[in-house]
Parts: sequence; C-alpha cells; structure tokens
Amino acid sequence: MYSHILIATDGSELAQRAVEQGLALAKALNAKVTAITVTEPWTAAVSGEWAVSFPIEEYEKGAAAGAEKILVAVQETAERMGVQCNGVHIKDQYPAEGIVEEAKALGCDLIVMSSHGRRGIAKFMLGSQASRVLAQTTVPLLIVR
Repeated sequence: MYSHILIATDGSELAQRAVEQGLALAKALNAKVTAITVTEPWTAAVSGEWAVSFPIEEYEKGAAAGAEKILVAVQETAERMGVQCNGVHIKDQYPAEGIVEEAKALGCDLIVMSSHGRRGIAKFMLGSQASRVLAQTTVPLLIVR
C-alpha cells in the first residue's frame, strides 16, 4: 500500500498526534518513514524594527535548535514504537511548499500531518498549511485532527 511515509510536524501537541498515527501506520505497513519540520525564511519570520534587533544569524541558530529538538522527539517516539525514522529539517521554506517538495524529492507515497482546526477569521487570516499541502500535492495526504 504505502512504502515511504512523510510525517510533517511543527512540534506542537496536535502535531504529535499525527506523528503517532503516521508511525503506527508505518509500523503496520512496514513502511519507511521520514519526519520533517520546516522553518520559514528569516524575512517572513521577522520584519521591520525586529529585524534590526534580531539578526539573521540568531534566527538561524534558533531555528536549527528548535528543529533539532522537534526531530529528536519524533525519533524517540519512533524508537519506542519500533519504527525506523529519518529526520529532515527543511530551512528557508514556507511549510506547505517545503512539505510538498520534500515528499516529491524523496518519492514518498503518503504525507501525514495535523490540521490545527482553525475556524472563522483565524482560518481566513492564518490559513491552513494542511489545506495548502492538499491543494499543491499529488501525493495522498492523511490529515489528523
């Protein structure tokens, strides 16, 4: 059925549910797993006066440390579940685009990620990365709520 599952996470509690679901599915199918986390470009994360007081080097260090923490947590969960998992940090990308591009580059046949379940004005203003991935990918997508 699926042989290579890409699990996208931002390290949130909700994303952890998607990690667990993706790893359980991978175990049941004996599928390969790649976990990814994506950090946005510095210019998207910091603008205006903050850019002067928060230099790019600091942003990149913080992003790398945050990504490492997220991926180590996923790999620890995978080990507990008896699943082999590789971790990848995608830098300087918007999450949806990074997820779609990495899934394609790695030849993944399923993407697993969470939906943050925003509604109303929050959904309109902030959008949904899951919706964006769904709109951009040709790879099947499992969204965990």
